[in-house]
Amino acid sequence: MKNKKTKVMLVEDSQNLRAVLKDYFEMMGYEVADYGDGESALKNYQHGSCDICLLDIGLPKKDGYAVIHELHNISPDLPVIFVTAKDAKEDRIKGFKAGCDDYVTKPFSTEELLLRIEAILRRCNANNKKTIIPKEIVFHIGDFVFNYSELILTNGDYVRLLTRKEAQLLKLLYEHKNKLVPREVLIKEIWGDSKAAMGRSLDVFLSKVRTYLKLETEDIPDHINPDGGRKNRYKAGHEPKVEIVNVHGTGYLLKVRD
Repeated sequence: MKNKKTKVMLVEDSQNLRAVLKDYFEMMGYEVADYGDGESALKNYQHGSCDICLLDIGLPKKDGYAVIHELHNISPDLPVIFVTAKDAKEDRIKGFKAGCDDYVTKPFSTEELLLRIEAILRRCNANNKKTIIPKEIVFHIGDFVFNYSELILTNGDYVRLLTRKEAQLLKLLYEHKNKLVPREVLIKEIWGDSKAAMGRSLDVFLSKVRTYLKLETEDIPDHINPDGGRKNRYKAGHEPKVEIVNVHGTGYLLKVRD
């Protein structure tokens, strides 16, 4: 029985580049659905209708940031690669914050782009259509309940839907709670390649997860030690049950207090 083709959704407003990429990926055995603007791509997308999305940022009607947001609302696990002319460091950081799995700047090598796609698909197991996240994996982190299967973090009435990478980072830190996890380990385990992390993207993701784990009660003035600095920010007995600590230049640890 013939293997099912991997499906690529290509969203690029340049007709010439779109045609070149479509022909190339079809020649390499992929099935390609291509669109010239973000609105038509979203209109035609259905959950599971593609295995990976190549997405420009400067699109007409709906830009790439709006498109990736709506795509991940429908399919949180869909891998997305931004393919764009925006090459500033700030643009890369914004792209990873928006939830992309990789960021490729124009001009680029089609062979390298294909290798990046294959690497992401291997990690996501999208070629075999296997479930990435096993069912009902739940962790209790202080007063938080982290449902890794559903990518949901809750604490009472507080509910936060995580991206796939945010969930992977929190799970990895929890599995090594109260222990330092080096930056290189986090990058390798989550991105698979240090280059794919684009420098500061790890810090961006960790900053977001740290915010999700922070409760309003942690900033009550009576709980803060004004002379404590970073290491002794909280007065004794008022330390948060859960916090992510950045060991500068080395790594991170998830501190969980009983």
